[in-house]
Amino acid sequence: MIAGLLGGVVGGGTIAAVTDESAQTSGPGASAEAAPTVIDPGSVADVVARVMPSVVTIDVTAGEEGGNGSGVIIRSEGYVLTNNHVISPAVAAGGQIVVTLGSDTEPRPAEVVGRDARSDLAVLRIPGVTGLTAATLGRSGSLVVGAPVIAIGAPFGLSGTVTTGIVSALDRNPSVPVDGGGASVIIGAIQIDAAINPGNSGGPLLDAAGQVVGLNTAIATVPGATTQSGSVGVGFAIPIDYAASVADEIIRTGRATHPYLGVSAATVTAAEARARGTRAGAIIREVDSTGPAAAAGLTLGDIITQVDGMAVNSTNDMTAATRLHRVGDSVTVTFWRAGAERTTRVVLQEQPG
Repeated sequence: MIAGLLGGVVGGGTIAAVTDESAQTSGPGASAEAAPTVIDPGSVADVVARVMPSVVTIDVTAGEEGGNGSGVIIRSEGYVLTNNHVISPAVAAGGQIVVTLGSDTEPRPAEVVGRDARSDLAVLRIPGVTGLTAATLGRSGSLVVGAPVIAIGAPFGLSGTVTTGIVSALDRNPSVPVDGGGASVIIGAIQIDAAINPGNSGGPLLDAAGQVVGLNTAIATVPGATTQSGSVGVGFAIPIDYAASVADEIIRTGRATHPYLGVSAATVTAAEARARGTRAGAIIREVDSTGPAAAAGLTLGDIITQVDGMAVNSTNDMTAATRLHRVGDSVTVTFWRAGAERTTRVVLQEQPG
């Protein structure tokens, strides 16, 4: 699965304006005062009213061009979690990053605390502020397929846009483009059908209680399309369990670390495995001689089928299963070699570069 990122495309977008030409009404009762709207506790409207103060719109400039995305306040001292791809154009060009709080009319400059291209996460800080309303972080690990979700962001620059849907699937590992070419993997992504579009990136995905369970990041791209389309009903969010862990590390140290096995691999599909009489998984094509896999005895041609009990059906699965651990963790790797299934213990090292 290839997914397109949701950061506002540098250069901006076109927004259609609608003019109301018939705002007045006539007839009996036209001048009567309208009854106040009652918001039911626990309704979508109630959740949005409580969470909206924690959602920000992010605008970036890169040279003479600009773009936009979204973010969510995770600490009252002004720390904002967003996607790396939202701010990376500005960082690369020495541009400016500003955020607009829901209650503000003027944007505020933001500084980059740290960013990480591999996880596509970044933390900003709004200097000189305290007492902001931080969002409540939930547990993405407790989500189930079919659960209702709410997305808030700034698609095409339309700040404070709310859409709803359900969790369509869990534990997806779609590839997304990264700075400088190539691709990375969204780890254990939450698949949703709530409409998200360019500009939604970095905005919160909420459960029915208003807790942040994910960070909206990408949408599926139509096969053969030459340009990024809008929502096609298949969106992906980074689970908050993983995103919060990376954000905490960035806030503590200014960077994020990632464990790796020390191999390059290719996917063996189920059909290929049947034809070869092997197993589906990730077949090792190269081994870093100084990496953890080599030290554990893994070699060329081994097909990795599990990492610490998590099934590996592709190279993306292998990457995702590995990155859910920490540098220094010892994991059990199950692999297929010479017609038999075997296991070994691998002590994960930090991925270089």
